[in-house]
Amino acid sequence: MRDEFDFINKIKPKETQQSSLIKGIGDDAAVFKSDHRFDELICMDTMVEGVHFTKQTMTPFMIGFKALAVNISDIAAMGGMPTYYLVSIAVGEDWTEAELKEIYAGMSKLGNQYSMDLIGGDTVSSKQGLIITVTVCGKIEKGINLFRDNAKSGDLIFVVGELGASAAGLELLLKNGLEHPYTASEKMLLKAHQLPKPQVKAGRILANSGENISLNDISDGLASEANEIAEASKVDLHIHYEKIPRSKFLEGYPRDEQKRWCLFGGEDYFLIGTMSTEAYEKINQTFDQQGIMLSIIGEVTSGTGAVYLTEHNKKEKLLKQGFNHFNKGENNGKL
Repeated sequence: MRDEFDFINKIKPKETQQSSLIKGIGDDAAVFKSDHRFDELICMDTMVEGVHFTKQTMTPFMIGFKALAVNISDIAAMGGMPTYYLVSIAVGEDWTEAELKEIYAGMSKLGNQYSMDLIGGDTVSSKQGLIITVTVCGKIEKGINLFRDNAKSGDLIFVVGELGASAAGLELLLKNGLEHPYTASEKMLLKAHQLPKPQVKAGRILANSGENISLNDISDGLASEANEIAEASKVDLHIHYEKIPRSKFLEGYPRDEQKRWCLFGGEDYFLIGTMSTEAYEKINQTFDQQGIMLSIIGEVTSGTGAVYLTEHNKKEKLLKQGFNHFNKGENNGKL
């Protein structure tokens, strides 16, 4: 990429979508109006070539789409509405301008679904491949919180969506690459990994319920996210493995692999949380009407912040482990 400023002009949105935006790309900082009715949300995530993606597992468009999706998922886990995003990208020598434009096209495709505006960022060169950091701003009505520390003894543990498909899809990609003649079922596993769908609608339903709910998005795996809720709330979570909703596209794979993908695979970007029985009976009707799967997978008891998994009447402690597919044994943490 020879001219950073020329490139910025090429990716600059031609029109804006948020009425609160005063000044976007083109000045020293973006300016947008605040709204006294809402609290502001902000989150950030970084994706590194060779750690979170490679050119053998994702196209540039998919990389951009997913880089934004993982941040929108964090906003969804807070029950919020995404509004703006900023992108900082360090570009390796083997990346062309056409590929970079495709990365931004992927972000634009997803951002437009939520009426989001790209309002700034930075572009620099890198000697270590591509590094992309996305910051997303969002908002939620004042007084509403779906924090991880909201879980209470007696609550039910729920999951939004089905788990395991993303991890299975990545393993197929690592084994066969992008151009392999995949079956229709395998393509659905690949799509779950490459083009995840943030659960904003589900988060909004939960936020508008008026109920006490804890919530977390499933980025590092069910085991890791469940432990984060247990630790934050200082309660114990008891999960029944057979109740965990598994993707139908995992059928035919060995049981042990399905279990690993569902518990530790991560990158599903669905939601896990807790709510009372009364809240579930009310909220589940809305989920049914919207065609969103809501499954009860366990219960909360008083305790010290541990998670237990029951399978075939055998209970064991479920450790806080998430699997990094490119660097085995490393668990990418998020503050």
